[in-house]
Amino acid sequence: MSGLTDILFAVKNNYTGTVDDRFKDLAEQFSRLQDSRTMHGGAALAVYFQGEKVVDICTGRKSLTEQWSSDTLSVCYSTGKGVLATLAHIIVSEGLLNYDTPVSHYWPEFAQNGKAEMTLRHILSHQSGLYDIRNVIQSAVEMADWAHMLHVMEHATPRFAVGQDIAYQALTFGWLVGGVLEKATGQSLQGLMQHYLVEPLALDGAYFGVPQDQLSRVARILPKEKSSEQHAAQSAKQTTKNKVKKHHKASFSDRLAEFSGQNPQDFLDAMVPKGMKDFSFFSDQGLQAIIPAANGVFNAHSLAKMYAMLANGGEWQGEQLIQPHVFSELSKIQSIRRDRVMPIPMKWRLGYHRVISMGKRAKQGFGHIGYNGSGAWCDPQRQLSFAYTHNFMTGSITGDYRLWGLTQETLRCADAVIKGHKGWF
Repeated sequence: MSGLTDILFAVKNNYTGTVDDRFKDLAEQFSRLQDSRTMHGGAALAVYFQGEKVVDICTGRKSLTEQWSSDTLSVCYSTGKGVLATLAHIIVSEGLLNYDTPVSHYWPEFAQNGKAEMTLRHILSHQSGLYDIRNVIQSAVEMADWAHMLHVMEHATPRFAVGQDIAYQALTFGWLVGGVLEKATGQSLQGLMQHYLVEPLALDGAYFGVPQDQLSRVARILPKEKSSEQHAAQSAKQTTKNKVKKHHKASFSDRLAEFSGQNPQDFLDAMVPKGMKDFSFFSDQGLQAIIPAANGVFNAHSLAKMYAMLANGGEWQGEQLIQPHVFSELSKIQSIRRDRVMPIPMKWRLGYHRVISMGKRAKQGFGHIGYNGSGAWCDPQRQLSFAYTHNFMTGSITGDYRLWGLTQETLRCADAVIKGHKGWF
């Protein structure tokens, strides 16, 4: 069956968990989007509305022998950038860090090679020029060494003058922001996460570097099961490939970048370190490494809860984690200039981008998506937050239609309560 047919005729209640009746349509859509592929992986969805959790559901397989559960952890790729940025804003609120003080004030070794005046604001808004990962390390396995990567960032040279352009720091963002946080506070990134974010919000699944005793909770990529015909076809394809050097077929991201007038080399340099064949984010080494821009590991309800705090202006259960003046800064669009790496307008805030849906707008909303189509966001205007995680083998720099569709339906369900009708736009 085609993908569309799979969705149209899918089971509407293929999930476990809790759903507020006002968001029942969202749960049914989640089921429709996942139903046909639950043998190949699993997914989770969590939503907070007006300070209360209204959706916490999951479906599918965590592994070949286990079903997904509410506490299942998932590699979320760049979705973790929003978590790291939130931690930075809390520390700014604590008075330990300032957006516009040069990073070199906290981290003297960082001043090398034209970076003396670079600020945290430049980094959080992707205006640092330090987006290149491909040409600053020799092999992807180096990314697993936190201290080494901080030294790499110290010696790196911006590709453009600080503040003069925008280029998504797909991988370098984590070492840049995390490094500043450590240098400004004298504490480890993991310690800061625990003290300023995990404990105040009572999160039970949020890690940069998964502890050994939590590895069993992580959903891994399930191996594809191939029929004998598929094995034969793969063998024939490989034989043909060995005999004839085929012309490279451009990917969707390549074509989109070309259409937008971008240089594909910028995308490659930001996104693809050399030697990725020797490194996996899903291996024990990859999961336990601290690579905050790419290997954040979370469950959906922890992400949604963190963004619920942001949807409430930085306050949660009587505690003001982010001061009002800081919240005002973090949620402002910093620039609308075209990004050198991202093929669509992102409207970068301080560590977040706009909410991407299928029509509905969230003008005050912000969050972050991951390369695998995970994503989390908030909309303070609607007092709404959302998180979607999974372990399917998909990849897209702008998410995928499931994430966009679930975002759209979440906004529609909220509007049905707030405005009395759902609407499409």
